[in-house]
Formats: sequence, structure tokens, C-alpha cells
Amino acid sequence: MMDSKREIVSRLKQDILRLQGFIASESHVASNMGLGPVEDAFPNGTFPRGGVHEFISESREEGATTCGFIGGLLSHLMKTGGVCLWIGTSSTFFPLAAKVFGVEPDRIIFVDMPREREVLWAVEEALKCRGLAAVVAELQEMDFVQSRRLQLAVEKSRVTGLVIRNNPRSIGSTACVARWQIKPLPSVLEEGLPGVGHPRWEVELLKVRNGNAGRWQLGWSESGFVPVPKPAQMDGRSAERIKMG
Repeated sequence: MMDSKREIVSRLKQDILRLQGFIASESHVASNMGLGPVEDAFPNGTFPRGGVHEFISESREEGATTCGFIGGLLSHLMKTGGVCLWIGTSSTFFPLAAKVFGVEPDRIIFVDMPREREVLWAVEEALKCRGLAAVVAELQEMDFVQSRRLQLAVEKSRVTGLVIRNNPRSIGSTACVARWQIKPLPSVLEEGLPGVGHPRWEVELLKVRNGNAGRWQLGWSESGFVPVPKPAQMDGRSAERIKMG
């Protein structure tokens, strides 16, 4: 009897997820973004492609960090082909930096619009194009109605939308599948090599529809996202490099 109830509840949950735009991929491996424990926070343990993700950035430093993290996401979203549209009033992403994440800059089309309301219109129209791998928007304000229009567009096209809100005056409710905040962490140099190490981030999911909020530390390597080891797992030289960084 208990097993029957669990099956009914499980089917109801899956029906609700489908109604809200969370359509399970036929291949879990193909949907995996390499985010490790972060991905477990989402429904079905899978990063919601075909949804709109909202990124809150409260400073220039966070804005640059968020762009870098999104570069890592694009490396997975664009693996199977397609291009990305990056739309804003003035882009803060350095195109050649995409190479760090394995994305060729010529596969990202940058579109600058004079006003934010035009950015929102262009993003909505872009999200309807099934041939795109992703659409990134940089803007300041977005209300629930505007976010709902974007979410409705991706539920038909299955394109992933990534909205960076730079220094928003107010953070209200939106229809986005997740709200993120990305903060920088000191990089760690590889032993014997000069310069700057791979990017590292404090990744926080502030809200997740039908999922679990949380905070994690991730880094980037040639193989993709990697969890940042806890201090107890580091040797003395690694800890010293972080302290000096």
C-alpha cells in the first residue's frame, strides 16, 4: 500500500514538473552540466535547460565573476552546436575570455541595444529561436510579468536563457527557474607556474523552483567545473598560495 502511494506521489510530482516547464531529458548524461553537487539541488538532479536563470550581481567584481561562470555554462550548452546571443546595453564580457572555457568567440553574437526595454524585447524574440544554444541578457530591472514572458518563450523553444541583473534596485519575485549569485574566490596557482590560476567561485542558489537552495564552491579546470577542496583536504603549499592570492 505504501509503495502504491509513493508511486502516485512520484507521478504527480513529475506531472507538476512537466506543467511548469521541467521536461526531463531523454539522456541524463547529455543534460549533465558537470556542476556536481550543485546539480543535485535541481528537480530530477538535472540542470534545467529550456528555462530562464536569473543571476544577481551587486558589484562590478561580481558582474565579471558571473560572466566567467556563465562562460563555463556555455561550454556545456554549446557542445552540440548552435550559437549564443549575448544581448545588453553594453556588454561586460571580454569575447576572447570565452576561449578559457573552450568556447570559440565567433560562436557568440553580441547585440547592444540603447535601452533596457529593447533588450527585453530582443531577448524574448531570441528565446523563441530553436536553433540557438543559449541567450544571455545583461540588464538591471526585470519584473514578474517580463520574466514570465521569457519563461513562456523557452518552454516552447527549449532554449536556455541566462539573465544577468547588474546592480538591481529591487529584487522581487520572478518566474525564473532559479536565482543565482556568483562571488569570486582566490585562484590557486599550479605549482611552478607563474601568473593567474584557474577561476574559482562561490556559487549560491538563492531560489530554485521545486528544488533546494544552497551554497557551494566550484573551480574551473581543463576538464570543466570541479569542486573546490575543503581546507582540510589541501596540503600546506596550496593553503599558503590561497592565503597569498
